[in-house]
Amino acid sequence: MSAPPSARDILVLAQIVELVRSGSAITRPDLENVTGLGRAVVNDRIREGLELGVLHELTATPSPQRRGRPSRTIRFRADAGVLLSASLGAVSLQAAVSDLNGNPLRRHDGDIDVQDGPETVLAAVQAVFDDLLRDTTTPVWGVTIALPGPVDVAAGSVVAAPIMPGWNGYDVRAPFRRRYDAPVWVENEVNAMALGEWERGEPRERRDLLFVKVATGIGSGLVTNGRLHRGDSGAAGDIGHVRVTDDPAAICRCGKTGCLEAVAGGWAVRRRLSEHARTGASPLLARRLAERGHIVPADIGYAAEAGDAVVHDAVAGSARLTGRTIAGVVNFANPGTLVLGGGVIRYGRLFFDEFRAAVLAATIELAARNLTIRTASLDFHEGTVGGALLAADRLFRPESLRVWLADGSPVPAAEQLQTTA
Repeated sequence: MSAPPSARDILVLAQIVELVRSGSAITRPDLENVTGLGRAVVNDRIREGLELGVLHELTATPSPQRRGRPSRTIRFRADAGVLLSASLGAVSLQAAVSDLNGNPLRRHDGDIDVQDGPETVLAAVQAVFDDLLRDTTTPVWGVTIALPGPVDVAAGSVVAAPIMPGWNGYDVRAPFRRRYDAPVWVENEVNAMALGEWERGEPRERRDLLFVKVATGIGSGLVTNGRLHRGDSGAAGDIGHVRVTDDPAAICRCGKTGCLEAVAGGWAVRRRLSEHARTGASPLLARRLAERGHIVPADIGYAAEAGDAVVHDAVAGSARLTGRTIAGVVNFANPGTLVLGGGVIRYGRLFFDEFRAAVLAATIELAARNLTIRTASLDFHEGTVGGALLAADRLFRPESLRVWLADGSPVPAAEQLQTTA
């Protein structure tokens, strides 16, 4: 291999890698035209990229429609490393190993309980990651952990999460950094879901997107101009703790009274319907409760679609209240796309239809005029997709490439890279 590229050469190589990775320029002539650089410079930088293992060149195929020597296509080496991503809900875990373009290679769906504490939960995540990696020798280039609470992105820790005892200030990055020797980023779960839907959801509108997750709790994430809006201290989107009632019986898990989550969240709906099942007010849920000992979202959806009036009223009421609350966010932020996700989708069409109607009824005409309202489209994996894309973005930003590209791997610069937001 020739001498390592200079700092100036790395700047140019970083530009070329990003152009190739994004598909903006994938042949030598294209790269010359886009960058304004001479053929010799472009050829030298491509050679360095090939030697470092971040680029590869495909054999040119002649075309009968074009004269002259065909141009070889330059490709980004998406298989040079893998990305690990985990999306944790209050009681659920999705995980994935993906290539460097964020395309999933293997996935996992399972159950956890964040109230078991960080050591137990994160050890379970590591075990899942190890299982996903067991058939590959490709190095890990980045890890993203998305958690169901406010996150200090720079510190890599949870901040004041009411449903996560023992997590406040815990260094989530450290165990994954030690185990996988790669940069680790920590993000809010719904933010990761929002980014996943914005980038890979269908249809791909690429407009400002508001993602609302209704599951055990309620949260939201906002993507504007392709970037996440986290707020000054990472609390943006915590819509579940907006006060919606003065009912003193609506006691939330956060300790306050009247939160949206305490009335319309999945845990609140299941608690009310479990009581109806025990009293026999909902015969269908009573049977499910007797069979399993508890009810799950699919039971609620089945009962609602089967015409159970008690269940229908509970689901519809939750959906309408959530929709009216979200309408205020739509009026304020004016997203082009509103996506409903989370376990509530398993309730069937009822929740979405009532939610959509409530949003539109309470949204001002201008904000509603071009608003698309749809359900999540990534089969409950929008969080792991978003987590992989977050890692890829942080690795391949021009300023990040300049830090690690000369090494051919981000691992030596992991400490520096994982502090980027």
